[in-house]
Amino acid sequence: MLKSFYTPIFSLFIGMTLLCSCAEKAITENALSESEQKDGWTLLFDGKTSDEWHLYNRGKVPSAWVVRNGELQCLPADSSLGVEHGDLVSNKEYENYDLKFEWKISEAGNSGVFINVVEREDIPKAWASGPEYQLLEDTNPEFLTNPEKRAGCLYGFYPQKNEAKTKPQGEWNQARIKQENGKIEFYLNDILTAEEDLNTEAWGELVANSGFKVYPEYGKATKGRIGLQDWSKGVSFRNIKIKEL
Repeated sequence: MLKSFYTPIFSLFIGMTLLCSCAEKAITENALSESEQKDGWTLLFDGKTSDEWHLYNRGKVPSAWVVRNGELQCLPADSSLGVEHGDLVSNKEYENYDLKFEWKISEAGNSGVFINVVEREDIPKAWASGPEYQLLEDTNPEFLTNPEKRAGCLYGFYPQKNEAKTKPQGEWNQARIKQENGKIEFYLNDILTAEEDLNTEAWGELVANSGFKVYPEYGKATKGRIGLQDWSKGVSFRNIKIKEL
């Protein structure tokens, strides 16, 4: 008798605990904890609007970038939608900072996050000035043929400094970019994947011997906008937050 009485009570308790846990988790997406607020973090995406961003060299225009289900998404290419594709850049420029974000991408997807983007009419694309934190889904052919283009790499220059695996397709990956006085660090799922000092002659020589040598502003700035690369088959971001150092 005692057992039959407590069983439904216990079940109800477990159910309410799980419900509260799920609700708490939902609230924490695209939000700052008390400690983060005290520590100086700010949101670049609140889960509701894209107010902190605009299309590179085109400003605030209707585009393939939309907010859905608490995600900042780049919709797959579809001419019937009548919207512009292009890279999204932050309204504000940043120099010394710690940036965190989560990302997921379509099967075989290939995208990136740019730093130190210089926005000028004579610079055609965000990637023509801003070095890239690579986003790549593991079934993309680049994964096997170009180790320096895997997720978390400083795109086109080095393989991962330490091996870091992406989450299964459709799951969220955690990424981090730190820059201080021109020195950058990239992290993928809490593993350091790239380091570089953008002030050195060695970096200048690397660029001069790369495919980016035809873009005179590439990799020279140590301050600029943050850019999210358009991907015509779909990419999503959330929990984008930054702390200026």
